Amino acid sequence: MSTTHEDPPVPEGGVPDELVPDELVLAGEFDTPSRDEWTAAVDGVLRKARRITDDAPLGAGVEKLAWTTPDGIRVQPLYAAEDVEGLPATGVPGSAPYVRGDLATGHVPGGWDVRQQHALADPEAAKLAVMADLECGVSSIWLGLGPNGAPVSSLAAILDEVLLDLAPVVLDAGPEAEAAAEAFLALAADKGVAGDALLGTLGLDPVGLRARTGSGPAVESVVPLATRVANEFPHVKAVVVDATPVHEAGGSDAQELGFSLAAGVEYLRALTADLDVPTAARLLEFRYAATGEQFPTIAKLRAARRLWSRVLEASGADGPGQAQHAVVSPTMFTRRDPWVNMLRGTVSGFAAGVGGADAVTVPPFDSALGQSEPFSRRVARNTQTLLIEESHLARVIDPAGGSWYVEHLTDDLAQAAWAFFQEIEGAGGAVAALDSGLVAEKVAEVRAIREKGVATRKTPLTGVSEFPNLDEKPVERTPLPAPVERGGLPLYRPAEAYEAYRDRSDALLAEKGERPQAFLATLGPLAAYTARAAFARNLLQAGGIAGPEAGPTECAEDVAKAFEGVGTPVAVICSTDKLYDERAETTAAALREAGAAYVLLAGRPKEPVPGVDGYLFAGCDALAVIGDVYGALEGEK
Repeated sequence: MSTTHEDPPVPEGGVPDELVPDELVLAGEFDTPSRDEWTAAVDGVLRKARRITDDAPLGAGVEKLAWTTPDGIRVQPLYAAEDVEGLPATGVPGSAPYVRGDLATGHVPGGWDVRQQHALADPEAAKLAVMADLECGVSSIWLGLGPNGAPVSSLAAILDEVLLDLAPVVLDAGPEAEAAAEAFLALAADKGVAGDALLGTLGLDPVGLRARTGSGPAVESVVPLATRVANEFPHVKAVVVDATPVHEAGGSDAQELGFSLAAGVEYLRALTADLDVPTAARLLEFRYAATGEQFPTIAKLRAARRLWSRVLEASGADGPGQAQHAVVSPTMFTRRDPWVNMLRGTVSGFAAGVGGADAVTVPPFDSALGQSEPFSRRVARNTQTLLIEESHLARVIDPAGGSWYVEHLTDDLAQAAWAFFQEIEGAGGAVAALDSGLVAEKVAEVRAIREKGVATRKTPLTGVSEFPNLDEKPVERTPLPAPVERGGLPLYRPAEAYEAYRDRSDALLAEKGERPQAFLATLGPLAAYTARAAFARNLLQAGGIAGPEAGPTECAEDVAKAFEGVGTPVAVICSTDKLYDERAETTAAALREAGAAYVLLAGRPKEPVPGVDGYLFAGCDALAVIGDVYGALEGEK
């Protein structure tokens, strides 16, 4: 019997209406499993893997697969229709609560605004980079001025060839924001750009400046310029509500959202002294971080629109929707193995686009190293072009909408963010909460959780804490000016602690001709020690420590003999639990006799092994282990 499937011929004129099913059933030939049946099947797999006991109650395995976010949100491994019953309605695109987007037509056909950042101090270099981006696919420019880039006085020179009625310019001048805004509006007038044709964002943000630097002008300082914009420039936004300082300090998604609401409300209160709520809200653009955590980023942007819609509703308005600028988090980028940053940028940009951001910024992959080169800026803008033009992400409005997981996570984030917003409001608002240290204190609690995840490698950093390459060829870039002390919320870059050890290793290599080493004391045949030796080597190399090994051995004496020729005081015993029971103690003693000052063991035995100083295992504090090894190498252990 033939197993080849051929579709029946389609009648001329198409399929008759009576043959078209009302509902397409994709798995109609299979029985629909109940949730208990699915749960029992999952439990069975984890029971075989010995992750739960044989007498564990139903659901114990599923619970093992659940995890908790820094916001305390419990994420389940499976969501079904019943999990979203009773959740608030998401509405339709272009209408309150704007969960599905602030535009009824989405970003079709051209896609979202591809916005690239320029923060070069040299005006001529900045001009060339801006024009190169605009000529090659970028649709708007995020321009750093003053302490964030070129002098404000050079604004006209940088934008000399930019058509301000076609390419929006977003200003970012920190404490010089008002001067930059005045210069921009004057430039538009000099160019003869009509008020109703000018595009862009003036970038006024005293709250965000305060979050970064610890000081800034009063919120009311934005009112004169914002009122002028409201009266003369219908397509220009005056104020940026920047929540990224909270993210950059290690804050959670809900904290970022809650802070943005509090800052937005501060501006509304100031602006509505002269303007109505819808007009004041139109002048605001919200800036959020997009990260490699794809689904949380999507849910965060959806929740942000819902939350802001609720604020406007409480203020007596039913719109407009929230204008969003999603910035791929620069703190996520690494200096080691920077090519992986291309992947981080792609996933984050994907999440920002799917989440419905109006404008998206993907930094160049080498932005953590220094001044980005034309090649890396090209890769950054082409990343978004591929997402829009070749992957067609913008052709579907809210593609994640309807996913039970995404809808549930959107609601969970909205609830947690609203609670943090209320806490900030209870403290007197965003400015008061920053000045009192409330925001810093709450963010520090989450940052501690993140730091632990990075240190234990439960939050892996590919190319840094996982799969490092000690022989990688450095990517050289012109250094950027030394960063100015922030003074406000700190800057937390997860890879920094590991990279500091890698720098230390490079310095020793340059000075002594070899890297620091920890000898891998491998017990037994290759098959016995390979797994744990690879684990130990990977962990040590994350700190720039090389790991020469003994190779196959038959006894403790073989290990000690191999150790003697290496010239390091640190040894790591690697093998199976069975061989540890037989040889670990005698091997540790032999290593000590051969001159080892610090002995570790790869594994987590039930009882301490005499002669062993510490243990390497999945979930251990890798940074602490690396620090201890450096201490032993320098005679501190």
